[in-house]
Amino acid sequence: MATLLRIDSSASGDASKSRQLTDNFVEQWLAKNPEGQVVTRDVNANPLPHFTSETLGALFTAEEDRTDEQKAIVSIGDELIEEIENADVVAVSAPMYNFGIPSTLKSYFDYIARAGRTFQYTENGPKGLLDKDAYIFAASGSFLADSPVDHQVPHIQTFLGFVGLNVKETFIAGGQAMGEAGEEAFAKAKEQIAAAV
Repeated sequence: MATLLRIDSSASGDASKSRQLTDNFVEQWLAKNPEGQVVTRDVNANPLPHFTSETLGALFTAEEDRTDEQKAIVSIGDELIEEIENADVVAVSAPMYNFGIPSTLKSYFDYIARAGRTFQYTENGPKGLLDKDAYIFAASGSFLADSPVDHQVPHIQTFLGFVGLNVKETFIAGGQAMGEAGEEAFAKAKEQIAAAV
């Protein structure tokens, strides 16, 4: 049975365009994988603590020397990493906030980036260890994709590649605050999803 891990990050709830694109993808994925399971990780509804010196201290303390508090901190990442390791396909949805990704998604990335577990350093540079396919669903108020100020999609693509996720497709709905142009971009993204699935 295939498992799809869906990671949502928009603060806009059901009105979120990136979330709606992901809804569309999941619906079509389930139609092709009727026995498939969808696991949802909503980092907006259940935000993770930001990475701090305490987080790093816990991770760099030997397991047998960790305090109960440090064990609890490490267990957050353990759960997230196990969840993504158990998935066959990963779908990441994200809006653009102030030219980048939501801080809640950045925190998620910080917790799953763990040397020796999701990536490793080699003599040829870092190597991702997750080895599975991923899809990105992005939305923004204006049309900034591929521009010098787009720190949304490139960030996500770079990070997913870093931990070994192979980005198969990236679906972008720009202009969502620009009326008809945004509606056309959203419709086009849905068409691209249908063709990809």
